[in-house]
Amino acid sequence: MTVHLIRHGDLAELRLDNPAKLNALTVAMLEALAAHLDTLEREGARGLLLTATGNRAFCTGADINAWAGLSPAEFARTWVRGGHRIFDRLARLACPSIAVLHGHAFGGGLELAAACDIRVMAPGATLALPETGVGIVPGWSGTQRLARLLPEPVVKEMALFGRRLSADRALALGFVAEVSEQPFETAWTIAARLAETSPRATEVAKYMIHAGRGEDAPALIEALASGMTAASADKAEGVESFRAKRKPDFKGA
Repeated sequence: MTVHLIRHGDLAELRLDNPAKLNALTVAMLEALAAHLDTLEREGARGLLLTATGNRAFCTGADINAWAGLSPAEFARTWVRGGHRIFDRLARLACPSIAVLHGHAFGGGLELAAACDIRVMAPGATLALPETGVGIVPGWSGTQRLARLLPEPVVKEMALFGRRLSADRALALGFVAEVSEQPFETAWTIAARLAETSPRATEVAKYMIHAGRGEDAPALIEALASGMTAASADKAEGVESFRAKRKPDFKGA
C-alpha cells in the first residue's frame, strides 16, 4: 500500500498501489509520493507516467479514514495545504508528465491527474468531484487548477451537482489527450516521443506555458530570466571579477 517509482530507461513511472481501497490516498502514500517527486527532481527523467494498480480505479481520492478525525485546523493546515504542496510539486516537475486513467478518478484522484501535463483515459473511466456528498469541498486544487483546465460550468456540474464526466466528454472538452482501450500503451507511445526532443527545450517550453496560464508564474518568470543571464558572458565576467576582487568589464554578451 504505497507509491512506487519505477525506471524505464529515460522514462519514469509513479504507480499508486492501494487496490483494496481503489487507490485511495493515505498519509503514507502522500509521503511516498513527495519523496519520489524529490528524487525525480534531483535525478531527472525525460518523462513521467503516473499510473495505478488494478483496473477499477485510477484513484478514488483521499482515504476518508486518513482525515476524518482531524481537527478543523489540522484538516486545513496539514491535510489540505500539505496535499497542495505535493500536487504542486508534481505539476511543476521539469519533465513532462502523463496521467494514465485506466479507471475512475474521483476527488483527490482527479486533482492528482489534473496536476499532470496531459491525460490518457480508458473509455469506461469517469471523472467526479464527490466531496460535497460527505460534507467537504475539493481541497487539492479542484476549484483552482481544475477550473483552469475545464469550463467553469462543467466544474460546477461536478462539484455542486455531483455529476460524473465521461471519457468521451472529457476528450471533447480537451481535458484528456486521448481515449484508448489500452491507455498505458497509448501513454507510453506518446512519452516515447520525448526521446526525439531536446530535454532542455521541452522543460523551458513547459515553463513558458505554465507561466502563461498562471501556474507558479512569479517563480517561473524569474527562473527563465535567471537561466538566460546565467548563460551569458557577462555572468561569467561578473563571477570572475568578484573572485579576483576587481571591477567587472561587462560587454553585454
